[in-house]
Amino acid sequence: MRARAFGIMALLFALIGPAAGVHADDGKHDQDAVRQAVERGEIKALADIINAIRGTLPGEIVGVEIERKRGRWFYEFRVAGSKGRLFEVYVDAQSGTVERIKEK
Repeated sequence: MRARAFGIMALLFALIGPAAGVHADDGKHDQDAVRQAVERGEIKALADIINAIRGTLPGEIVGVEIERKRGRWFYEFRVAGSKGRLFEVYVDAQSGTVERIKEK
């Protein structure tokens, strides 16, 4: 369990850095917009989303991006499932609701 917690922490630190996947409607990266949206309470922080959806994912998180599409924020999780299957899991960043799971 400690290794899993370390992996999640490493993922969180990676997302804070400049390589984090943040996309706005215009395709530009804007980490400040995400940070401000969390501070205003418009969206939930990544750690809160991960805690909320942990049991619903079809595997282990291997990547995360946040995107703003049509005025809504979505966390896009890349999840490695059993037998090498890869999934994209789209989560509404405001409600924490899993919107869609798509196998790649």
